[in-house]
Order: sequence, then C-alpha cells, then structure tokens
Amino acid sequence: MTTSYFFLGLAVILGVTSNSFAKSADGFSLLIPSLITAITIVLCMYTLSIVMKNIPMGITYASFAGLTIIATVIVGMIRYNQIPNLYSSIGLIMIICGVLLVNLLGNS
Repeated sequence: MTTSYFFLGLAVILGVTSNSFAKSADGFSLLIPSLITAITIVLCMYTLSIVMKNIPMGITYASFAGLTIIATVIVGMIRYNQIPNLYSSIGLIMIICGVLLVNLLGNS
C-alpha cells in the first residue's frame, strides 16, 4: 500500500508538471514545453494505473485530482504570481477537506 501512495505522489508531481508546461507551451505552439507536457501526462496516467491496482479507482482519482489542483495552485502562485481570491481560497480548503475525508474515511 505504501508503494501505491508513492506512485500517487509521483502522479501528482507529473500532473503538476504537465499543467505547468501546458501553460508554458503557449497553446502547443512551442515545441519543447509541448513535448514535456505530452510526456509527463502519459507518465502520469501510467503511474495512476499502477495505483489503481491497489486503491479503488474513485478514491485514486479523487485524491489525485484534489492534490494536483492544490499543488498546481501553489505553482501558479510561485511561478506566475496568480494569487487566489477569498472565494477561491475557501474552495481550495474545501478540496483539501474532501481529499482528507476520502482517504481517511472513504476506505472504511
């Protein structure tokens, strides 16, 4: 099970990387960022398929999506100076709560 969570973390990192480079790809008009986006999203889906061998699909994807959203927002804040407003921050807190609920109580 620890290995599955390691691969889930790796999928989140790959997902955030693909999102970040998708922004840098300028509508897929720049070759290198476009290639990095494509490669990281394929690797991301591969790692998610490994996770789903041990963790149910719904819990895997809910965790992946929530964690990737939060991490992508943090990257956006640092790299692109995109600071969320009050309502976005409340929504992000709700996403974190949802991920915690799904992982701590969703498997019982």
